[in-house]
Amino acid sequence: MASSRVQIREFIRDNFLFREDRDTIADSESLLDTGVIDSTGVLELVAYLETEFGLDIADADIVPDNLDSIERIDDFVARKLAARAAA
Repeated sequence: MASSRVQIREFIRDNFLFREDRDTIADSESLLDTGVIDSTGVLELVAYLETEFGLDIADADIVPDNLDSIERIDDFVARKLAARAAA
């Protein structure tokens, strides 16, 4: 199974980068500041994360600190999975 970062990168590439004149985005690059993802895209991303990783994402979790770059998304998913495993 691919790592979550690889899965997240593929989802973003397949669903958002085709809208831009870009082939790739750095793991730490802001998805919002670069215009790769807008507010509707954030909701698509959240739905994907909930489905793909079996997460329950609260409205309070939908903030740039968690979802503004591939790196932050991957860290967020890891934290949510770890919390679920510990429960």
